[in-house]
Parts: sequence; structure tokens; C-alpha cells
Amino acid sequence: LNDAALSYQPESSLALGPGFRAGFLGLLHMDIVQERLEREYQVDLLATSPNVEYQALLTDGREIGVDSPADLPDPSRIDEIREPWMNVSVIAPDRYIGAVMDLVTGRRGEFVRMDYLDHAPTVRQGERRVLLEYRMPLSEMLVDFYDQLKSSTQGYASMDYGFSHWEPERLVKVDVLVNGVPVDALSILVHSDKAQRQGRALVEKLRSLIPRQLFEVPIQAAIGGRVVARETVRALRKNVLAKCYGGDVTRKRKL
Repeated sequence: LNDAALSYQPESSLALGPGFRAGFLGLLHMDIVQERLEREYQVDLLATSPNVEYQALLTDGREIGVDSPADLPDPSRIDEIREPWMNVSVIAPDRYIGAVMDLVTGRRGEFVRMDYLDHAPTVRQGERRVLLEYRMPLSEMLVDFYDQLKSSTQGYASMDYGFSHWEPERLVKVDVLVNGVPVDALSILVHSDKAQRQGRALVEKLRSLIPRQLFEVPIQAAIGGRVVARETVRALRKNVLAKCYGGDVTRKRKL
């Protein structure tokens, strides 16, 4: 907790109880802090999905910061929602230009310019370094963008980024309902074009993680009052036919 790069503040959730909202330098920094706390203090930590800060412009003219989807005001009071966009620079060999472009454009990135850094005639085709500049949302870079960039370029790409501007976007809040009860800690704020796909992926993952009960547990992803995805954790049932086979001792006694 004496890490100067770590910032945290107390927070309470209806579903998870009291906890802390922490700020890290990245996912690697988050994993290191979590592992140290678990190893040195013998505590069992539960980390929710990372979020970025958004700006909500209300109908009365006020502008507020939104750190969590649970803090988002009622949609009738919101005029627009702005999300942070970043200037991203990627340096990679020119044979990976197509892979980098597919990765960035698939995450709502916008191409800015491309420049070759190696102009010597002795550099072979496919080995020349190229600088690719994009603008893309910070939320799309947050989770696994860097890992996929390294994988698609076989580790040759390097990336740098900095803040660009706040951009109004069509963002919607996807609520997760477990057994009909909203769980605020599982809510996510995503672009409307990806809301249904991410909501379906979330409920499918939860179905495999939630243990079975003696009753069915429906898991739903909803946007406002509209359910966009649903999965059901099947109920445990007593096997009434367990003893109805030829080797049952009670059946043998009746013979």
C-alpha cells in the first residue's frame, strides 16, 4: 500500500459490500498489487472489471464525472456521454501493417497517418519499420489490446499513447440481473453497437461460474427495460431412479 503509483478510495457496493476503487498504471501493475496483497496479507481479493472515467452532460447543463456504470444518472437526465480518446502510435515491421490495422479498426480506432522510418535501400522488403498513428477510445485499449498487438505482430510491435480529447459517443449501460435482481458490480458501459454481443458473452461466462442450486437461476443482460441476452443455470434434481437398477440390495432382498 506504500506504492506511489497506486491510488485508492473506499467504495461500497450493494452486491459485494465494502471495498476500494483503485487506480493502477495498467493491468500488469494491477496483477502485481493483487498478488502481493494475497501473498503478504493472506487476504482473498475479488477484482471487478476495470473501467475508465466518462463525462456525462446533463440536461440542466451540468457536467459530472462517472467512474462506475452504477453511478450513471437516469437516461432521461443525460444529454450526452463523452469518453476519453487517445492518440496511439505503433511501430512495427511493414509486413504486419494489415494485422495492426485490422486490430485497431476492430476496436473503433480511426487511422491518422502512416510513415516509413527506414529508407535505406539495404533494408529488405517486410523488414522496414513503419509508424502507424491512430485515435481510439481508451476503453477499447484497457483490457487486452496490448497483448493482442504483441500476438498479431509476433512481439515486434511497440506502442505509445497519450490523451487526445473527450468524444461524445452512443454509450449504453448494460445491467446484469441474477435471479431477477440487478447486480451493480457487474454493470458495464459499452458502445451501443457492441452492447448485445458483450452482454451475451457476459451472461454465458456467468452461467459457467455460478454454482447450481436447488432452483433455476436466470441470468439476464438488459439495456434499460429490454433484455438482450439470457442464460439459465439449471436446477439440481434428485435422481429418483438411482436405485432402480439390477444391483440394488433392496431389490435383491425382495427376490
